Amino acid sequence: MGWVRDKSGRLHIETPLMAESLMDKALLESTEIEQVFRPLPDLNVIKLGGQSIIDRGKEAVLPLLDEIIAARDQHQLLVMTGGGTRSRHAYAIALDLGMPTGVLAKLGSSISEQNALMISILLAPHGGVKIGHDHLVQLPAYLALGIIPVMHAMPPYGLWEESAERGRIPPHRTDSGTFLTAEVLGAKRCVLVKDERGLFTADPKKNPDAEFIPEVEVTELLSMDLPDLAVERAMLRQLARARSVQEVLIVNGRERGTLTRALAGENPGTRIYRRI
Repeated sequence: MGWVRDKSGRLHIETPLMAESLMDKALLESTEIEQVFRPLPDLNVIKLGGQSIIDRGKEAVLPLLDEIIAARDQHQLLVMTGGGTRSRHAYAIALDLGMPTGVLAKLGSSISEQNALMISILLAPHGGVKIGHDHLVQLPAYLALGIIPVMHAMPPYGLWEESAERGRIPPHRTDSGTFLTAEVLGAKRCVLVKDERGLFTADPKKNPDAEFIPEVEVTELLSMDLPDLAVERAMLRQLARARSVQEVLIVNGRERGTLTRALAGENPGTRIYRRI
């Protein structure tokens, strides 16, 4: 690279992006590569659902933590936490007060972080440490020391969260935050631990005739346009455009052993994958 001066007298660094519009379609296309660098290709990113797992207390949480502790010797793990019922309560109050989407996102993040604090303390005797988003660059050191890192899953959009297509609920919540974390780290596996077996054609709690979906390609799932989903649609759109993560697993954390099976490469729930 070198310096060049254009006709106007401005100095530029001589690169392919020099004096180009970053909105140019041909330029954007030229930045595509077959595979981006994956910093932690053996990492497993696990999200413990807020409402589905953590809000249920010790009967749901402690058996899952036992599985995580047992898996730590064989797998690199990053545990992430959802917000749950308290997030919904905060959303309801904020919506009633007319708050914009960005404020709701900020509220949801603080509650997700409260859950990360509780989970990290429960894991403390086994090396559990709560980390923040800024600590991701230190993750290799934590893993090398045998630490079980725990981080809140709400992505750091905060007040800058984009407006939702419908309503004011933040579109990028803890499913999205978990996936984006797995994607930027080039993780091996992204597992969402919920209280259902996986995806269904309708909410099985409300419709006993809902059909189970064991495996589905992400664009096909989006095209189904189901009226309700157990995962965020924003996360599905991210998976469809991903460069590293190829699939997301949804498992029932209320059934002992399902997380262990997922970490071993099995599909004990629903596998959502992108076509390569």
